[in-house]
Amino acid sequence: MGIGLSVGLAHWLQADSPSITNNLRPRELALLNYLLFLMIAVIVPAHNEEAYIEACLISIAKAAKCPHLPDEQVCIVVILDNCSDRTGPIAAAFGVQILECQARNVGVARALGAHWALAAGARWLAFTDADSEVAPDWLSRQLCLNVDAVCGTVQVRDWTLHGEEVQRKFEAVYEDREGHRHVHGANLGLTADAYQTCGGFEPLATGEDVALVRRLEEGGLSIAWTAATRVTTSARLQFRAPAGFGAALLAHHSGMSNSSKVVPTAT
Repeated sequence: MGIGLSVGLAHWLQADSPSITNNLRPRELALLNYLLFLMIAVIVPAHNEEAYIEACLISIAKAAKCPHLPDEQVCIVVILDNCSDRTGPIAAAFGVQILECQARNVGVARALGAHWALAAGARWLAFTDADSEVAPDWLSRQLCLNVDAVCGTVQVRDWTLHGEEVQRKFEAVYEDREGHRHVHGANLGLTADAYQTCGGFEPLATGEDVALVRRLEEGGLSIAWTAATRVTTSARLQFRAPAGFGAALLAHHSGMSNSSKVVPTAT
């Protein structure tokens, strides 16, 4: 039985056939409850992202409607981390779940969103950033890989602020291919079990994604290192993570060419 049919049947049983559900054995009732609460969560930390959040949420909404996605609820969670601009009102207009914190710490924000999603019954946690846009098949491609975690690549939306020389340096060392070893919080997904097994995100201002993936590897969990789950991100100069993707791009302006300085990696 497909997931969509199973979920539909579960809801019909609960709403229209209470006499049937009352006679279910414990294991059958547990399965019914599981089917009722299947959910995919997309978690987006945001600190003063009024310039980008609308495009980000539009892209996620499209990905949530992908015809190849299982018939499950997709819940979008935006964590407003010490926002003082219009990020909150813009996100609220999309009807997403909004959480707030004052940490100014991406690790704390991601963990807060994951905690809420797990409590709500999410089986899959997908993470991106507020200055990024996901492809329409982003979620469906993550799920079809049938692994514990998915690490995807990113492509830059506009190189104008950095120039052609920085673009050439970046593209010379960045591996946008299957089997790459890049880790991006803007393009990451994992099962609820995997997240809980590795202990979740640490309260790190930068590198929280790399630390999490490293623990997944140490725990022997299966990881897909893929370029199939596409995400486009900004190349802004006023980036949020002190040693994240924006800092890696800026490093090329100083003539740094070591690949470990280009993007965070799991090695």
